[in-house]
Amino acid sequence: MEVVLADTLLSRCGDRAALLRALSAPLSAERAEALRLLLQRLAAGGPAAAGEAEALRRAAWEVALERCRPLLRGGEGAAAGSAERLRAARAARGALRHCVQLCGAPLAARLARDALAELAAGGGAAAQEAAVEALVAAAPRLEEPELLSRCAAAALALLREEGEGEAAAALVAGRLLPALGANGAALPRVWEGLLGAGGAARAGRALLALSALADALLPRGPAEPGLDARLCPRFWRLVQEGLTERDGLCRKRARYLLKRALDLSGGQRAELRCAPDGGHEPSLFWWSAEKNEQLLQFWETYILIMETLEGNQIHVIKPVLPKLNSLYELAISGDKGCWLFHPSWHVCIYRRMFESENKTLTKEGILHFLELYETKHLPNSFVFSEFVIGPLMDALSESSLYSRMPGQSIGACPPLGMRLQKFLATYLTLLPEEEKGSFLLKFIQKMTSRHWCAVPILFLSMALASIPACKVLGAEGLHALRDVLQCTMITHQILLRGAAQCYLLQTTMHLTDVEKVSFPEVSSFLLSLRPEESLRRDTLLWTELCSWLQVNDKCFRKSVTSDFGRQEASSLCQYVHSLVREYLKTPASERENCFMPDWFEAKLVSTMILLAADVEQMKNKCSGKSNIEWIELEAFLNPLLDVLMKLGSNAYIPTLKADKSLQLLLKLLQTRWLKCSNAQDDEVLFFIWKSLVTPVESILEFVLRLLTTNELSTVGDLDRCDLYLALIPEVMNLCLKVNSKKMSSIRNFLSSLISASIRNLQERNSEKLKEQIRKVAGMASLAAVCEIMDGELEVHLESLLSVDALKKFISFSQFNEVLKKPSYVEEKNSSCEEKTSQGWGKIVARYVRDQWICLRFVLNSFATPAQGCEETSVMSLSMAERSKEILQSALEALSILPSDQVSPVFDCMKVLVPKLLDSSEALCIEAFDLAWKIISSLSNTQLIFWANLKAFVQFIFDIEVLAVAASAKGQAYTKIKEIIFKLIDLSTTKTGVFNVVLSHCCQSWIFSTVDERSALTNAFLNAGNYSELITEACVFGTVFRKDQRPIQDVHAFIENLGEKCAANVVTESTNRDDHFVRICAVKFLCLLDGTNILHKTFMEDIFIKLLDKDELVSRSRTRYYANSLQHRIKNRVWQTLLVLLPKLNQNFLSGTLDRVFQAGFSNNQASVKYFIEWIVILTLHKYPQFLDKFWDCFCYDEEKLKKSICTFLSVLAHFDIILQNTSEKKPALKKALIVVLQWCFSHNFSVRLYALIALKKIWAMCRMLHVEEFEALTPVIESSLQQVENMHGTGNARRNWQRIQDHFFFATFHPVEDYSLETIFYILPRLSELAEDEWISLSRFDRFTDIPWPAAFQWRHSRTELRELKPSDWAQQDMGSHLAEADSQTEWTDVQKKIIPWKNSTPSLDLEMAFQDRAAKLGKSNSRLIVVASLIDKPTNLGGLCRTSEIFGASALVVGSLHYIQDKQFQHLSVSAEQWLPLVEVKPCQLVDYLQEKKTEGYTIIGVEQTAKSFDLTEYCFPEKSLLLLGNEHEGIPANLIHHLDVCVEIPQQGIIRSLNVHVSGALLIWEYTRQQVIKQKQQQ
Repeated sequence: MEVVLADTLLSRCGDRAALLRALSAPLSAERAEALRLLLQRLAAGGPAAAGEAEALRRAAWEVALERCRPLLRGGEGAAAGSAERLRAARAARGALRHCVQLCGAPLAARLARDALAELAAGGGAAAQEAAVEALVAAAPRLEEPELLSRCAAAALALLREEGEGEAAAALVAGRLLPALGANGAALPRVWEGLLGAGGAARAGRALLALSALADALLPRGPAEPGLDARLCPRFWRLVQEGLTERDGLCRKRARYLLKRALDLSGGQRAELRCAPDGGHEPSLFWWSAEKNEQLLQFWETYILIMETLEGNQIHVIKPVLPKLNSLYELAISGDKGCWLFHPSWHVCIYRRMFESENKTLTKEGILHFLELYETKHLPNSFVFSEFVIGPLMDALSESSLYSRMPGQSIGACPPLGMRLQKFLATYLTLLPEEEKGSFLLKFIQKMTSRHWCAVPILFLSMALASIPACKVLGAEGLHALRDVLQCTMITHQILLRGAAQCYLLQTTMHLTDVEKVSFPEVSSFLLSLRPEESLRRDTLLWTELCSWLQVNDKCFRKSVTSDFGRQEASSLCQYVHSLVREYLKTPASERENCFMPDWFEAKLVSTMILLAADVEQMKNKCSGKSNIEWIELEAFLNPLLDVLMKLGSNAYIPTLKADKSLQLLLKLLQTRWLKCSNAQDDEVLFFIWKSLVTPVESILEFVLRLLTTNELSTVGDLDRCDLYLALIPEVMNLCLKVNSKKMSSIRNFLSSLISASIRNLQERNSEKLKEQIRKVAGMASLAAVCEIMDGELEVHLESLLSVDALKKFISFSQFNEVLKKPSYVEEKNSSCEEKTSQGWGKIVARYVRDQWICLRFVLNSFATPAQGCEETSVMSLSMAERSKEILQSALEALSILPSDQVSPVFDCMKVLVPKLLDSSEALCIEAFDLAWKIISSLSNTQLIFWANLKAFVQFIFDIEVLAVAASAKGQAYTKIKEIIFKLIDLSTTKTGVFNVVLSHCCQSWIFSTVDERSALTNAFLNAGNYSELITEACVFGTVFRKDQRPIQDVHAFIENLGEKCAANVVTESTNRDDHFVRICAVKFLCLLDGTNILHKTFMEDIFIKLLDKDELVSRSRTRYYANSLQHRIKNRVWQTLLVLLPKLNQNFLSGTLDRVFQAGFSNNQASVKYFIEWIVILTLHKYPQFLDKFWDCFCYDEEKLKKSICTFLSVLAHFDIILQNTSEKKPALKKALIVVLQWCFSHNFSVRLYALIALKKIWAMCRMLHVEEFEALTPVIESSLQQVENMHGTGNARRNWQRIQDHFFFATFHPVEDYSLETIFYILPRLSELAEDEWISLSRFDRFTDIPWPAAFQWRHSRTELRELKPSDWAQQDMGSHLAEADSQTEWTDVQKKIIPWKNSTPSLDLEMAFQDRAAKLGKSNSRLIVVASLIDKPTNLGGLCRTSEIFGASALVVGSLHYIQDKQFQHLSVSAEQWLPLVEVKPCQLVDYLQEKKTEGYTIIGVEQTAKSFDLTEYCFPEKSLLLLGNEHEGIPANLIHHLDVCVEIPQQGIIRSLNVHVSGALLIWEYTRQQVIKQKQQQ
């Protein structure tokens, strides 16, 4: 109608130019729309007369520059605040375009120059958008090359602009680039700018631009001369990059471009080949008419996979994954064995899977890729090598991927770990020899490029170690492996990092080319291994290393600094000789250094000496030598012995040489001996000991001189002091093992050291540094002596007179004495004093700590420090007062000492608190609180927490502390119980805390270090007084978080390797697993003796408390479901009760059995039911006199029995075992038969099955015993049982009867013979399908050695028959069918095939818009909403949308074809709505033009799509003129249309399904539009 009015106005107007000028002043929104329509009709009206044409051009020129351009500058920026101004600006855009059509190139050039000047000047977003719109109007008519180049450069600059330039980039891509693309001269410039080498746009922006230019670069229809994107490798690289982008919209654009290129190629069937990137790889894209079908099949499969991966539901994606195999079959030439399609296309699929939010999909992708080289014979490809080192290793860094598969036993290797080993070994084997080294080097270097968690680095190291031996790594590879070792150190998982170190060492031995590495490089690598975690002398790994060194000796590359003459290779012995000489060599020109040398060299030299000696011994054994002379080892040690022998006599020996020799000595003395029955059997170490015992006197003389004279005078000398003190116990051990005659020298040394140290400490306090350092050294010396005497060395030093002097000195000392900060006036000339003022607080703290170490020795020697000084009149205070004073000092020490140095204070408090609990309870409670505060504050500190926790536990849970607190039952007793529960609570967040507490308590309560019986009795009394500890331990065990399970599983896997992995031997067992808490409690209970009154009382108390715990859980309102925390607690309760049961007597059970029966009436999970039934059976078996109580359970009303009767019927199914100890069996059988028969007629099918299984057992016993009273029932019972056995039908009845008979509890399980810890804690939980976290294998009981097994303990193992059973249940259940993977050659019927709209569209040159007259004539709709459904191809959805649009009064429904309205499904859903609604046909290929036209008419284009900047439907305000574009059912809105949208709206979702049905989505938006318009109309009225 508007067009008709415009044509009429123009035909009747005499001066059209005047009309345009009159209409454009002023230019409101209505005038702008009218002006646009008139200009459109004028531009389309054909040529006019010469004079009129010139007048029109002048008028159009004026309208463009004086009206449209100013309106654009002001309208766009105000669009958000004024709908009218936005409407006017949109009309002005269309008018400007038509002005250019009328005026031609001159106006286009003028507009372009002005716009470019505005862009250069800046001016904000509004000015930028106005300038772009001017360029859009001008671009098709530009002719000047220089101007075209500038426009193209400006467009690309806006496209690349980061930050706030998203809107401008979208505008450029959506409008300006297509306009430039329509200009044949501008297109090459844009193309070069997009994909050129310099400053190319990032992938997202470039794909946006290419999608907009797709019609020009990849035209539909016949091929045209010009640019062809398919021939450009950079275009395909960009598409591949887009396919793997994280942004979903970017991926959609890349798929769109790929589809367009394929559609064009398939339609043309032309010979086409993109130029290769280089190398031997195939072209990124090619097409051949001869292989058209093969190509279409490959690319259809490829696009199907990529589109399916867009979903997050694994059940949708998984059926498509086997299609990957068909891709490889199509991509590889069978006869030539080479790639037909570039392998980078396959890599895109895997990268997309690896970056998925769904970790299950990521894992599937990784496993599929790792399987490739096992199942496929793939040609070598550099692309795959780069992919392995890049994206694959990045994906492998996720710890959660290494979880066990369902059905795998605990301790098995995760599937990903096994696949990784096989893949790396196979892949490296297939690589060409010249590429193996570089690939492995890159692989190892990649392991150093990020911070890895413990689990991934372990399995990558294991995979490297599994590669077959080959010499491919040189010095650079060895350095890279050393860097990986450093990466393993950052994890707190000690066992896992130790195992990783072991595998990295094996990798070094398997893959290093020894001819390319030198001994210094190897030794440097070995020193990166931690002896306390991996490489230690008593492991198989050490033996393997020695064997490797022996085999390759004299093959290693000569070191640059070696002095082995002209030899090309060096031997290990030569290297060690040189190493020792160089180590002890001191440069003559070097002045004395006050700082200690680094320990690195000493560790290196000692390790290499031991390795060389062990290798030499291995050589001698291989050669058959029996008498080994140790010539080489003696030569290694001689330089060291020379220095050590001179230490005592040569006062001028360089300090550096002395330090280094003593460091090496200490490292050698700390060496572990091999696993021998006797230390002397380790010949190497014993020879070293014999050699090192010779200079003992010289060493002791040197140490005494340094510690007691003024030679230690600087802060740096305190490190030397530590070295000397560390040597003393090692030298004592050496003498005890090798030459006890030298102990007299040690006694004299210690006596002199004590006396001299006391003298130094008693001197007048001075603030000079030297004197302060002397005091610190003196106190440290006394502390070292006290620790030696506190230790378990077989040396009786108490008889020394100096020891008594030491005790007296400490007893009278002032506690917490601190040293004043020294003045440095006199020492300014010393080079070391610059740093002495730093860290003085640490020195003072050390000084205070050493005082408490000495006091600990005194307190352990006497009941109180006053006891040793009773004869001295100076001691005026009483013992209690003195003890109180010391405890107060201890509290002060806790407040001033660093947290890592408080353990000796805890030890002292342990002695003091029991003596003061009665008289000074408040002070003792203060000590408890302060100690707990320190421990709780350290809970996040891994390094010092555990040592301090152990000291804290030994203090709080000391036998005497607990006993005294319990006897008084005062506040201290309450405080200790409070601390118990705080520790248990801490255990839930820090695994292992409860383990430390419980292990200490159990050992101290049941094992006494004192011989008196009273002491043992008193110790066990604590168990009764603090029974809550054992009760909570019996039910302890958190539900592991999902992220913790892989760590637990991998720990179990490494532990199962045993001695094969050296980390298991070296790493100290911490027993911090939550399972060990229950294991400790159970083993403690197993040690108890039922004949011991204290033990008996304690077990009965625990039994009652556990029953209380069960009742409390049963009454709880917390949800109780399978494997819930409540289920696990109840399960643990009944497991422990079952352990205690054999130790309980008849009298006790008589009073508690009713409570067990009542528990049977509860609604219990299967595993709990089995334990209750087992306890009832064992109790009745041992005490048949309780049968009357059992029969009473069947007398309750049916309401109480309906949920629990199956429990008691299950007991009757084992009636033969119950009656084993009964002489009168017939009365019991008679009663049982009467009870069971009534339940055989229950209306509940499950109850009938349980009753029948019991009846079958009881009737078999009656037949065996020939019970005459039941002869009359024989025909009835036997016919009933026979009927059950021969049950027919297709239902579940027959299957369930068979299943309940085959169930382990009735068919295999024997309650008496299978009574064992293995059945209770492992087999029965497994068979009852309890979570694996609750399975505790017998090996874990054996591994926990803190509590030993009782002597002659017999209840450990189950019978083999039960152990071999697999989980099953009689109840009907579907365990899951084994779905075979679809064959790669099958049709598409097994997957959701994605619709490919671009293949079904038919190009058309003209828009076919035929409004239906009858709907228009009604004039019933005043809505300005257009619903565009051209992309929807399902008649059902279109029919529903037609009905919805008609009901809510949409102005038109746009469809892809009017033929849909003839479809029966459409008509069934539309119910004649198509007769009352205008339908418009716009094919998908015509949508771009249609949308642009509607934009010029003032419509806002709204897409229903989820994007980064989409609006929430509940927050978006619809304009009156809205066009709603709906996407395809599967693909959504194509990428080439998204940038034409003005706004995207998404519907908020709460669930996990990705999207709504398109009809539902459209209906929601149509209603929301209608609702808002209705509200506006009401407001206007």
